[in-house]
Amino acid sequence: MPAQLAISIIVPAHNATEFIDECLAHILRQMGTAHELIVIDDGSYDDTAARVEAQAAAAPHCAVRLVRQANQGVAVARNAGLQQARGDYILFVDSDDLLQPGMLECLEAAIATHAPDAIATDFCFWHPHRTDQPLELTRLSYPAGVVLHGHDAILVPYFADRRMYAWSKIIRRQIYLDLGMPLFPSGRLFEDMATVPRVLAACNTLVYLPLVLLHYRQHAVSITHLTSPSWCIDYVLALASLKPHLERAGVSPMVRAEFDGASCLFYLCSIKTSFGLPTCSETRQLRAEVRAIFLGGLFGTIEQSLHNLESGKITSLNLRSGRRVAYQVKQALTDSTVFQIRQTINRAYKTWQLARQKRLSKSN
Repeated sequence: MPAQLAISIIVPAHNATEFIDECLAHILRQMGTAHELIVIDDGSYDDTAARVEAQAAAAPHCAVRLVRQANQGVAVARNAGLQQARGDYILFVDSDDLLQPGMLECLEAAIATHAPDAIATDFCFWHPHRTDQPLELTRLSYPAGVVLHGHDAILVPYFADRRMYAWSKIIRRQIYLDLGMPLFPSGRLFEDMATVPRVLAACNTLVYLPLVLLHYRQHAVSITHLTSPSWCIDYVLALASLKPHLERAGVSPMVRAEFDGASCLFYLCSIKTSFGLPTCSETRQLRAEVRAIFLGGLFGTIEQSLHNLESGKITSLNLRSGRRVAYQVKQALTDSTVFQIRQTINRAYKTWQLARQKRLSKSN
């Protein structure tokens, strides 16, 4: 292994037999001496580990390590990868996604030129089950070609874009370590949403590359399979849990306002998702719990947040969209009967749509 490693690529994997070969092939074919690949096998009971070992044996010029652990979830796997890593920068890749050709070289060039604390990139939502338009390009709103400095330049676009995936930012390893390990919260969904903003708040500089880093695989699954009380709670809690960390980092009123705007949108998504659960007293209690987490996680008052939405002060929303979001948040907070009926109907329709999509994908 070389004395100096530029990038550590960390791949958490659990029962990834169906995807791991393709994922690793896309990484290994562009690895050089400045890269290492660490696969954390999170208690797989299929042949994921054997496939990783076979890929490593077929690429002896690449620095590949397989680390096995009991199944503890993706957050613990990410933490384990960070503790194993030796590279200057960390790139996370999920085991079912595809790192695009030439991206390691592009990242190395940005590191050599700018040595930023963080690098942001574009990506594509990838729908392999679709025959038409399987790729949806997602561009970030950072300006390209310049080094961005400070919280406002880094965090305002981040919360406006609301693309909070761990793999979408390549960050200096020492910044992760300085925050203390373990960093990703164990036992919770949306562990990246709860962690990456905190890490970015510790960054002084960021460079944006308007290039597609990877194809982010979307699975054709039933919406009822995804919906659970823990999903609804953890989705809102991910942002709410960040508040004390951002306070300690001393973020500006501008960042706080954008954070509160994003929190409103995530709250609304969580509440709408809850209508996919069976209607009962527990569901109403769940919505009350989600509401309390949301309100407790805001920097300002809910009235201030709604005013910012209604007056077009949220970067990512135009005046019309902001007013629509504010109206729906008010309805959700007051348990409006009209809102409940509308969301119940919408959720039933989406469930039907996804079931139909799944049937079509199986027939093709």
